[in-house]
Amino acid sequence: MLPFTLVVIFVAVIVGPALWVKRTIKRHARALHYNPRSGKDMARLLLDQHGLEDVAVEQTTLGDHYDPESRTIRLLEEHYDESTLSAIVIAAHEVGHAIQHRDDYKPLTARTRAVKTAAVFARIGAVVSLVAPLVFAFSRSPGLSLLTLGGGILAMGGAVVVHFITLPVEVDASFNRALPLLKRGGYVLPRDMDGANQLLRVAAYTYVAGSMASLLNLAAWFRYLR
Repeated sequence: MLPFTLVVIFVAVIVGPALWVKRTIKRHARALHYNPRSGKDMARLLLDQHGLEDVAVEQTTLGDHYDPESRTIRLLEEHYDESTLSAIVIAAHEVGHAIQHRDDYKPLTARTRAVKTAAVFARIGAVVSLVAPLVFAFSRSPGLSLLTLGGGILAMGGAVVVHFITLPVEVDASFNRALPLLKRGGYVLPRDMDGANQLLRVAAYTYVAGSMASLLNLAAWFRYLR
């Protein structure tokens, strides 16, 4: 059994990034009187300025993201409708991905393929998690059971690895694409730029935070292998 201190450190490392993301977004969810645009309006304006009139902007419940297949930016309700620093900065980050797509940014293409692969792995992992108890119950072969569990770990681990390799794509969307757009257009004044940088950092590391949470699933699988 792990010492209590190690358990606390483990939970902090896993859960901490996700809490940091949520807290930062909430802290900067304040109105900008000099820029009353909602996230939807900010995204639409930036897209149109860069010849991306064919990219749609929609509301979602599945997290802020850019879908390269349908050429659609999707924003959470609080970022789609509200006129806050968080909303316009996150919208600009997703526009950054649309610009990457337009420019045929190779790491984005590689990330898109990797995400598809991770989705397949995740489905395999879900099936394995259902089959594994039956294998343990009816199989007399320890090797088969270990193989089944190994498949589940591989599937979940694949998703974690894919999330980490997306980091350069996210950093580029935040600091090489979105930040110059916000500065050049004067959409964020210098006094709010520190907050914008924090939000762009959060937007870039969101996938990493999700990956850390996914490690909890891996830890559960390793318990079975003991």
